[in-house]
Amino acid sequence: MNESKHILVTGGAGYIGSHTVVELIEHGYIPVIVDDFSNSTEQVIEGLKEITKTTIIVHRIDTCDFTKLKAIFELYSFAGVIHFAAFKAVRESIQEPLNYYRNNLSGLINVLDLSKEFEVKNIVFSSSCAVYGNLDGGKVVSEETEPKEATSPYGSTKSFGEQIISDLIKSGVDIKALNLRYFNPIGAHSSTLIGELPLGSPNNLMPIITQSAVGKFGEIKVYGNDYNTVDGTCVRDYVHVVDVANAHVKGLTWLIEQDHALEEHINIGTGKGTSVLEIIETFERISKTKLNWSFAPRRDGDVAEIYADASKAIQVLGWKSNKTVEQAVSDAWDWELKLKHG
Repeated sequence: MNESKHILVTGGAGYIGSHTVVELIEHGYIPVIVDDFSNSTEQVIEGLKEITKTTIIVHRIDTCDFTKLKAIFELYSFAGVIHFAAFKAVRESIQEPLNYYRNNLSGLINVLDLSKEFEVKNIVFSSSCAVYGNLDGGKVVSEETEPKEATSPYGSTKSFGEQIISDLIKSGVDIKALNLRYFNPIGAHSSTLIGELPLGSPNNLMPIITQSAVGKFGEIKVYGNDYNTVDGTCVRDYVHVVDVANAHVKGLTWLIEQDHALEEHINIGTGKGTSVLEIIETFERISKTKLNWSFAPRRDGDVAEIYADASKAIQVLGWKSNKTVEQAVSDAWDWELKLKHG
């Protein structure tokens, strides 16, 4: 049995990856970050050092570079891998599908190839609720929900990623894999030392809101007001990023305890939907800041309403979200203010 505490975290300088690194260290693991910093900055590593009061192991490598990634597997004995490294913007994926397929799938294949070669048996895959597609009249999705075709190349890369992992295990390779299908992570670490730090123009709702509030981003566009939802705007399951990070550690620990090859899918969400307008209202109330926003036409690839049946996470991993949407919005705002004032 591999007694190593080293865990490979691809994309560990990213938004969810960096918060997961904190949780791993707090649970006695030794994360080894592999990141090409294409969508993150060295500032994140400094934040991690300050939060954890420990040395952060980081290698500036693109997971698509097989030779350099193999050198990392030769350097450490890994107890497991948490694979985040991927492009993740839905709209961008529609505009640049080949980039998304090339990056997201070849990086995963390299990780799996090397895990097989070096007998690293525990793999947590950063999947997405995007694998469920646009469900016909469906709102609450469980792991048993029959996935529809993904509505974007980004979603397709997550569906294909899960399929690749499944086929590998079916081939007889002794690997235990957990696909965490998370919904909409928001918020930041309460220390305000790490948080969501999009390079260039933000794509996700929360940084758009906070950046607009401090004058870094212009008018907020609310895409669609005629959906069949509580107020006509899209409804999502917003879950605090620290809770999401904790789910990865609980998932990894659970995998290590299992004694045979397996593939498991688990939703990570709060089990509650919140509309775009409700998020805006919550932010205005918490920040005491009036936002500049207007309605715009629907966007391609947007699902009207989706939130998690999160009961399997409780049953299998003993995980549930502990932080509220209000806490997540408040932490995201504190993080934005820290960025503004330095």
